[in-house]
Amino acid sequence: MNTDIIHGFGNELDWSESFYFSLYDRENDILSFMRIGIKPNRRMKELFCFFIMPDNSLVGKKGHEGYAIFPSFTAGGLTFTILKPEKLWRLGFNGELMRISGASKTPSSVAFDLAFETLNPVFDYRGCVSGEKEAISRTVASEHLEQFGKVTGILSMDGKEYRINGLGERDHSWGVRDWNAPKMWAWLNCQFNERCALNVTKLVMGSVEIDAGYYYDGSANRPIVRAKIDTTFAEDGSPDSLRMELTDKDGRRYSLDTEVLKKAVLPFQSPDGKTLSLLHETLGKYRMRDMMGYGIVEYLIRKN
Repeated sequence: MNTDIIHGFGNELDWSESFYFSLYDRENDILSFMRIGIKPNRRMKELFCFFIMPDNSLVGKKGHEGYAIFPSFTAGGLTFTILKPEKLWRLGFNGELMRISGASKTPSSVAFDLAFETLNPVFDYRGCVSGEKEAISRTVASEHLEQFGKVTGILSMDGKEYRINGLGERDHSWGVRDWNAPKMWAWLNCQFNERCALNVTKLVMGSVEIDAGYYYDGSANRPIVRAKIDTTFAEDGSPDSLRMELTDKDGRRYSLDTEVLKKAVLPFQSPDGKTLSLLHETLGKYRMRDMMGYGIVEYLIRKN
């Protein structure tokens, strides 16, 4: 079954179809994360597209736009193209992004043409969550798929060209999405190599914690059903380090230590412009036994 489609939707205003991609190129020390979210009942597309460069400057943008006809995987000059469903995507952009370095903000000319080739079967969070916890999570896109992959191509920024060769994660979710509904969520992914990766989500709704994710060992996705995460936070509320104890559906356990290396923060606001939640999008360096990998450490934290 092809899941790389825009699904049928109901009448909820905040029903959303979301496509997200991340990558980290170790050699170039470049982190990127990008998303297109389609809200058909609001006739709106949300997007963000960011790079954290070797000097830790943040280059990107976040915004939204309307549309009049049936939506596509394009917003604000960012385009996601399906070449082979669930196997190969093309990620493209050509335009202007804002470079933020300290208090300085300057426009940057950016173009990229990247291929995201998946390396494991699609993983469905329904393999981890069902029943009451599934019902509780419905305001944060209850349908949720994950896959990791390798990312190759060309990034040009202000006249400098980078040959990208990295690993990353893609996330596809659909359903009602209210960014300010959870008290907190942690969404983590790590790619150790082309045959080993993991993804973990901890969603906190009131007093209920919902754990999900997978560990891919080169042969199969192992569903994660419990995630104990001890996080050390910086003074600004962003994550600094993590210690995790994960348990899969068959009782296997995985212990990891993670150091946060690069940081960005994205605000999510109410219709009147008040910031209600902050999304910390950061790069983590993960260690598990004798393996080391890199990936996203994402924390969404509600401010009140």
